[in-house]
This record gives sequence, C-alpha cells and structure tokens, in this order.
Amino acid sequence: MNQERPGKQERMWAIAAHLAAFAGLVIPLGNVLGPLIVWLIKREEGAFVDSQGKEALNFAISVTIYGAIGMLLIFLFIGVLLLFALFVFWVVAVIMAAVSAKDGIPYRYPLTLRFIT
Repeated sequence: MNQERPGKQERMWAIAAHLAAFAGLVIPLGNVLGPLIVWLIKREEGAFVDSQGKEALNFAISVTIYGAIGMLLIFLFIGVLLLFALFVFWVVAVIMAAVSAKDGIPYRYPLTLRFIT
C-alpha cells in the first residue's frame, strides 16, 4: 500500500484538529467543540484532514462520556482516581496524535467509540 504523504497544509490542519481538544481546558466541552469546528471547516482540505478530524472528534466524545462515568463514580470513591488517569491518558493521547499527524501518519486513538465514520 503506497500512499502519498499528505501535504504541509493538510498536516497542519490535522494537527490543529487534534490539539483543538485542549480548548476543553478553558471552555466547557471545548474538548469536543474544538475538533468539531476544525473538522467542519477544514474537512474539504483533503482526506487526511477529514480522517484525522473525525478521529479527534470521536476521541473527544468518548473521553467526555468516560469523564461523565468517572464523575458518577466519585460517589463510590474510585471516580477521583479514574478521572485523574483519564486526564493523563487524554493529554498523552492528544500529544501523540498531533506528533503522528505532523509526520503525516494517520493516528487511531485507543479506547475510542466510533460515532462518526
């Protein structure tokens, strides 16, 4: 399978789609809104931007669901640990995805529910 490497512009927007999840550190649900906005505006830039935008959005939705479950589990006293582990996992996974996109390599987030295909 010999695929052409995505262009610089495509890689830049794919990186932006992944890193836009960090908007969640400032804006409520920004971790979903950031990738959604980048994907909706730039998905026509190329197949790489489209696929990585969907991947970032699916991961953001999945992490939000996992976070809501963790919040419910706070009442069982394991939620705090789960939320901390989820936060570390989220940061590491987003950074790994952005680095992969920089190199033009499609990234598949682990533990992601695929809502948008």
